[in-house]
Amino acid sequence: MKELGEYLKEKRQENGVSVEETAEDLNVSKDDIENIEEGNVRAFKDVLKLKEIVRNYAKYLGLDQEKIVDEFNDFLFEHTSKISLDDILEAQKRHEEEEKKIISPYTKITRKRLNVDNLVKLKPLFLTLIIILLLLLTLFIYIINISNRKPPNRSSELMDMRREINELA
Repeated sequence: MKELGEYLKEKRQENGVSVEETAEDLNVSKDDIENIEEGNVRAFKDVLKLKEIVRNYAKYLGLDQEKIVDEFNDFLFEHTSKISLDDILEAQKRHEEEEKKIISPYTKITRKRLNVDNLVKLKPLFLTLIIILLLLLTLFIYIINISNRKPPNRSSELMDMRREINELA
């Protein structure tokens, strides 16, 4: 990584750009640029973020991004292949222990996983909601039909009754 950092530094200097200007243009800290140029990978907690910064830095300098990223990947492979299996297992164990910790709802947002057991528990609720919606729909249709029904024509019945009364009188 040191060679890659020196190469990027050399190209930056050839372009006449300062570390501060580069950091500002790439929207990263000045320390990030300096650490990359010095090959100080340990200053970065996230390797993927580092990779993205290196990619953007190469693009910024007008270099072949893929070539630079390939060199970075080679370094990364060489670096990570030296990690022992015990260290990997220990890191995995620590990660699993962290997942088991009680998490305060005020400090971290967690997503509940929807599994088959939860779906079985929700099934009666969904059926009940569907039945209630169907009943409400039926009631709504019934009310609309009643409101659209025409009242019987009472005036013609009254006229017939008057005629009958007049005839009897």
